[in-house]
Amino acid sequence: MTFKFDSHFYAMIDTAAGHEPVALAQLYLEAGARVMQLRMKNASARDILAAARVIAELNRRRGATFIVNDRVDLAILSGADGVHLGQDDLPIEAARKLIESKMIIGISTHSVEQARAAEASGADYIGFGPMYPGGLKENASGKGLAMLQEVRAAVRIPIVAIGGITEARVPEVLTAGANAAAIITDVIRAPDIAAKVRSILAIS
Repeated sequence: MTFKFDSHFYAMIDTAAGHEPVALAQLYLEAGARVMQLRMKNASARDILAAARVIAELNRRRGATFIVNDRVDLAILSGADGVHLGQDDLPIEAARKLIESKMIIGISTHSVEQARAAEASGADYIGFGPMYPGGLKENASGKGLAMLQEVRAAVRIPIVAIGGITEARVPEVLTAGANAAAIITDVIRAPDIAAKVRSILAIS
């Protein structure tokens, strides 16, 4: 399949700031988000599935794209549009044997070599980062715009830049070759999340 992002904002449903995931997803959708990923790192499979099923239905009603982080099984069971896998998660070849061909698979990458490997293995898109120091994971350093440009030159599939990205940095990552920017901290810790999302979506 050929996957294309409907938006340059890749919303992250992350509970790090204490937000309830379904409520956060609803807020994103009402603000105009078109693609989002559920990321509940410390939650049980039962809790992730419960949230994912509701969020998948909310996205279906809006015609938006819903991705589950890490867990192929929960993506399937929830009716999500796809799954996002890390370098240490289930290999994409194995994931493809479990899911329907129409499901989207994204892969986290941190180098040109990993980006090429992800594309060669059949990934629909890649995440690339961390772009900058800081962010939710408090990255000590970032890959930077020059490496993002190298990755863009190396692969044809869409790229989601992630890691330390703020609203102010969205234009430069898009100019450097990203198709979308995944933003966590700058959004979930904003005093008005809906206003922050709308402001990011207004960036051209």
